Amino acid sequence: MIFAHDTETALAFAAELVNTAGAKELLPDVGALGALVRAWEWSGDRTGDEAELRAVRALRPRIRRFWEADEHRIVEIVNELLREANAIPQLVKHDSFDYHIHATPPSAPLATRMLVEVAMALVDVVRSKELSRLRICEYPGCGNVVVDLTKNRSKRFCDSGCGNRAAVSAYRARKAELAEKDRRRGAARSLIREKRRSRRKGR
Repeated sequence: MIFAHDTETALAFAAELVNTAGAKELLPDVGALGALVRAWEWSGDRTGDEAELRAVRALRPRIRRFWEADEHRIVEIVNELLREANAIPQLVKHDSFDYHIHATPPSAPLATRMLVEVAMALVDVVRSKELSRLRICEYPGCGNVVVDLTKNRSKRFCDSGCGNRAAVSAYRARKAELAEKDRRRGAARSLIREKRRSRRKGR
């Protein structure tokens, strides 16, 4: 692993949450938020109402700033968020997770807990000088955020199918290029045959 497990989990969650705010709303209702919370095994209290949904949606542009700012500004944002939440790091374990750090109590609002965990993950990223692992998807027109946790820093596309779309586009481009080469070779052969026929007629 590049980072501790809880840091990698928080970063991956952050990217998924930010990317729910694309062209299509992927957190349309309280049920969708509940599914997201269960999938990522968020512990602690929940209200499960529209106010909670609005608060979590409002996190998305705040978290996206981590992909858009430079190191100095990211440090400022992290410190602001941790002060705002009165974060006090504590070791905890729950569900399938062994000991890891929470910096807010289980009774804190869900959106606060999410934001603080992401901020804590960014502490590790900044200290490790690994901000280059936070990227924007390279597929044209996508704009989703990407966390590259590969050892060779090879992840270029988000998890919304852009890698497959890029592969299909590349395959079609290669086919089109080969077809164009075949057309040019065919045209060149036709021209050669035509010149040969002309020479024979001229004899």
